[in-house]
Amino acid sequence: MELQIIYSDDDLVAINKPSGLLVHRSDIDRHETRFALQLLRNQLGQRVYPVHRLDKPTSGVLLFARRPEIASLTTDLWRQRVVDKRYLAITRGYMPEFLHLDKPMAPPVDKYAKHERIKPEQEAITDFRCLAQVELDIEIDKYPQSRYSLVECQPHTGRKHQLRRHLKHLSHPIIGDARYGKGKHSRYFRDHLQAPRLLLHAWSLTMTHPISNKEIQLIAPLDDVFLRLCDRFHWIPQLPQPLHHDHSFAEHASSAAFYVEGESLDLD
Repeated sequence: MELQIIYSDDDLVAINKPSGLLVHRSDIDRHETRFALQLLRNQLGQRVYPVHRLDKPTSGVLLFARRPEIASLTTDLWRQRVVDKRYLAITRGYMPEFLHLDKPMAPPVDKYAKHERIKPEQEAITDFRCLAQVELDIEIDKYPQSRYSLVECQPHTGRKHQLRRHLKHLSHPIIGDARYGKGKHSRYFRDHLQAPRLLLHAWSLTMTHPISNKEIQLIAPLDDVFLRLCDRFHWIPQLPQPLHHDHSFAEHASSAAFYVEGESLDLD
């Protein structure tokens, strides 16, 4: 399997991580043998160093440094909160046009970690912008119709599962979220709309390059699953402008290879 490289220079390299692929070895899936870190090392023929993380079922921009000192400089940008991260999510219900949420959260308890204690709450801030909405004439839960939204999420802090937990708190969980979502809706998307994945995609990352000091924006195209839903719901015109050119449904090498193995399949 070859990962889709969306940016590369002498210091940094970014990929479009497919849904269902772990960033590195983890107790989340002890039987998994494929990781973005190792795949990219093999593909480039050199060591690389992850700068940040994406959950296994989340797709999109994943940035690596080519040297440890570059990784350290780039990680400092995250700590300073000067990196602009944008995600797309398909959520249950009609989201408000704009919503700013400042809701602290405690780190989720890792069921694989022995003797882990509940930690105190940490600041967690996210802005949400509703880009489009759709109503399906199908009774999935307790209403005769089912409503969904295409939402752009902009996290200003980097807490674990922040977007997924914030959207659950707002009663607009992400479709395909086995941990925080609504199983009936996720199963409908899986079984009837060919979308067996968490519908959360990190589409853009904008930052100052740690060496050149120039601003760079890294764009990760949507995979076929996400694109086909946007086309089916007539949402293509509402996608962020940099994604408008990418709706030919040509399968990227990295786009659909792993999502069937993601945690969002466990919806029963």
